[in-house]
Amino acid sequence: MDIRLEHSHDPEHIAERLALGPAPSYLRDWIYGGIDGAITTFAIVSGVVGADMPGRAVLILGIVNILADGFSMAAANFSSTRTEIEEYEHMRRMEERHVELHPEGEREEVRQIFEAKGFRGRDLDQAVNVITSERERWVLTMMTEEHGLPPIARSPWKSAFITFLAFVLCGMVPIMPFAIGMGSAVTLSAGMTALVFFAIGSVRSRWSPKLWWYAGLETMVIGLAAAGVAYLAGDLLQKLL
Repeated sequence: MDIRLEHSHDPEHIAERLALGPAPSYLRDWIYGGIDGAITTFAIVSGVVGADMPGRAVLILGIVNILADGFSMAAANFSSTRTEIEEYEHMRRMEERHVELHPEGEREEVRQIFEAKGFRGRDLDQAVNVITSERERWVLTMMTEEHGLPPIARSPWKSAFITFLAFVLCGMVPIMPFAIGMGSAVTLSAGMTALVFFAIGSVRSRWSPKLWWYAGLETMVIGLAAAGVAYLAGDLLQKLL
């Protein structure tokens, strides 16, 4: 059976790939913003329709939600990413200080880490000596192995921008039929939003063991369930009030 691998294992290609180093991924920011933008905006559409409010209310509340909630999510993601970077820098300074002031203790930590990985005897001694012979390598090893913090720093500005952009683009979909004045706007809004959910889930499957159609359906069901709750809430409030 012919199975295509994700990249070449030719020695030259491996060297080129490793020389470039790992690149930060902003996929989660796009998915996070896209799903939330589509869900919250369609939830507003469902709530307004359930409450039997005029179509203009969909546009007003939808646009307000896209701008306000989108900015709020972007700001929250900015702060979260910034905190990750600050945590990494704090832990790195701590490790640098420990290596400087108590190298024997840090060397013992390296020994126990690699002993847990199965290194024994001369192989263990050699691994410890190689890692602790160069300060940068030593510190990076402790950051990854002891604290589980990878040396990849995502830009908080890029994270915030991508989250906001995804929120706006996906959030506009549910209100487009109302903005254009199309007939059966509610049905079209539901169908278009379902397709957005499915598309986001399908793209997510590229970095997941799930099949593309299963991931798409899963995301679509979650999104439509949230919209259903909003519709029922709007319908209930309209009857009560």
